[in-house]
Amino acid sequence: MLILLPPSEGKYAPSRGKRLDLATLSFPELTSAREKVLDALVEVCRGDADDARATIGLPPGLAGEIARNAGLLTAPTAAASRLYTGVLYDALGLGSLSSSGKRRASSRLAVASSLFGLIRLGDRVPAYRLSGDVSLPSIGTVSSVWRASMGEVMRPLVAKQLVVDLRSGSYAALARIPGAVTATVLAEHTDGRRTVVSHFNKAHKGALARVLAGTRAEPADAGAVATLARRAGMRVERPAPHALEIIVPA
Repeated sequence: MLILLPPSEGKYAPSRGKRLDLATLSFPELTSAREKVLDALVEVCRGDADDARATIGLPPGLAGEIARNAGLLTAPTAAASRLYTGVLYDALGLGSLSSSGKRRASSRLAVASSLFGLIRLGDRVPAYRLSGDVSLPSIGTVSSVWRASMGEVMRPLVAKQLVVDLRSGSYAALARIPGAVTATVLAEHTDGRRTVVSHFNKAHKGALARVLAGTRAEPADAGAVATLARRAGMRVERPAPHALEIIVPA
């Protein structure tokens, strides 16, 4: 089973550590695309700071992220398991998994990054700021760079195992994955209405990722994923063969 996670906007910024070495990252088929996006981002952020901030889509208060991006080639790195922070990763709680759970998580979890494509939790990367819908002058939209290369990587992975896709928005656009199990979080109101949960959907997806990352089971389809989630106390429905709905109180 492969579980795809989105990155987080907030990231731990290591103060020491090895420099980025693209040759050490998982999925080496993506190295060329990684170089392309990385070079384009660094080039933009080494230019005029205001222009770079507008290109990346950052408010004035986050101008420091431009300087960080400009130094990516020499910045210290940390394992992705430590780098990504926020609501989803808090709910995932990698640090509190058992030893065997951590081993299973390291082999099952991957992060869809707008800068590095697809990485494993043990891959060492620097803190960066880049959304999947950003357009960089020398390459165009980041998602357009990744669609072809990540598609090539994903096809054999999908062919041999179940893929649970917990990405959303621009990160899902980096590579469409036919046949992957997806999850939507819905809030159920007292009158029976259901509405899509926005911010806190990350917490519920993180909880689902934790269940799947640590289990000894090897689910083969969406039905088996739903069964594991229900055993963990989640309320889950299946509106379509490859889709799950996580139902939470409004």
